[in-house]
Amino acid sequence: MSALVSRIAPSEATTGSVRTVLVVDDDSLLRKALTDALRARGFAALGAGSLAEAFAVFSANDVDVVALDEQLPDGRGHTLCARLVAARPGTKIVFMTAFPEFDHAVKAIRAGAYDYLSKPFELDAFMLSVRRCLDLLALESIELRERYRRERDAGEVDLVGDSPAFRQVRRLVSIAATADAPVLITGETGTGKSLIAKAIHFGGPRRDQAFVPVSCAALPDNLVEGELFGWDKGAFTGAVGSHEGAFEVADGGTLFLDEIGELPLHLQPKLLNVLEDRSVKRLGARLHKIIDARLVAATNAELERSIADRTFRSDLFYRLAVIHIQLPPLRERAEDIPALVTRLLRGICRTKEPPTVDDAELARLSSYAWPGNVRELRNVLERAVLLQPGGPLHPSELVVGRRSSKAPMAAPSARFPTLAETEDQHIAEALGRTGGNLAQAARLLDISLSTLKRRVRRSEDE
Repeated sequence: MSALVSRIAPSEATTGSVRTVLVVDDDSLLRKALTDALRARGFAALGAGSLAEAFAVFSANDVDVVALDEQLPDGRGHTLCARLVAARPGTKIVFMTAFPEFDHAVKAIRAGAYDYLSKPFELDAFMLSVRRCLDLLALESIELRERYRRERDAGEVDLVGDSPAFRQVRRLVSIAATADAPVLITGETGTGKSLIAKAIHFGGPRRDQAFVPVSCAALPDNLVEGELFGWDKGAFTGAVGSHEGAFEVADGGTLFLDEIGELPLHLQPKLLNVLEDRSVKRLGARLHKIIDARLVAATNAELERSIADRTFRSDLFYRLAVIHIQLPPLRERAEDIPALVTRLLRGICRTKEPPTVDDAELARLSSYAWPGNVRELRNVLERAVLLQPGGPLHPSELVVGRRSSKAPMAAPSARFPTLAETEDQHIAEALGRTGGNLAQAARLLDISLSTLKRRVRRSEDE
């Protein structure tokens, strides 16, 4: 025993939360040596000398790993193993025994053990087994979080609406989900482009793989290339390590490039090459890497106009738009608003019985133009839930920038304003509210700063 104790090294730093290991052995000297070694390395260590004591300690503590002797005074270790695994399936068991018969090992593994050590063993072998258990726990935790995220995202995919315009969208989504061609989703801000992208991903064979969203407008121009394609160590000053790009992260799944119209012109040929060759080359790398990522892109920009202005490549547009889904604005599918209100309130309140909105109120909501589309509708409903508790909701009273919903609608003018004019008016109102502050106006409009600047420039040019 002294030889084992003498091998205990100085404390080894651990990262993250402290992990707890329970050592179950009727040899008190071995039990103390192992628990001391664990504590010296930064673990929380507990000890027990019998099956009954072990189960009591295990039940009273959050134990990550159990080092369990097979021969104990009140029974066999593999019988306790089955109880521990049944109580907490994530706990990892390491068996220790001085009788390394094959049937003991088989019984241990069948009972749910992760590893098996034959006495006498080196302390290094024991610590290696514990660390392997903890590494597996960390991987399982990541996988559980990823699975939860996928299930959460998949649960949020609910395409609500039966208007003629939206039925066409649903038909194209169904086609896109089972195909593997690039998809381009276009539509005004707030129409639900990211929801459509998720519906395509989770409705197809890649649903169990990663869905990786990237906003081309949210990244500075000098970072977009690295974030999309990755880099190798030493590719540029400060690149002290390698970095996986979004295409590599999405390998096997779907990469969603939002606001594709903001992609810098000099990177568009590289994206086109990825689509053609299905391979990426990191910054600073010599070789290409084959990837299998399905690409879905979205934009609220008029790409045809960008092509005419030479800010977007026509060949990239045609390659992206193999399947083109144009989302209608909410004002063109007003008959879907009652169903949308019900679905949005259920999501906001996280309940199957959300607050009610009466028919007259739904009619008022349906008569509004909703320049911010479904996103604006959701924001109004969320404010109503917070500000109008304890009864039927009247969200039309909270719509920003319009007269009371109870007032009669004005007679239509002889000339109906164009969409561009409506957008310019909405932007002007936001700039007025923020005293001309572009950043604050962009947040108010729920668009990127670069998109707002581009639209302001377009308006000035006209």
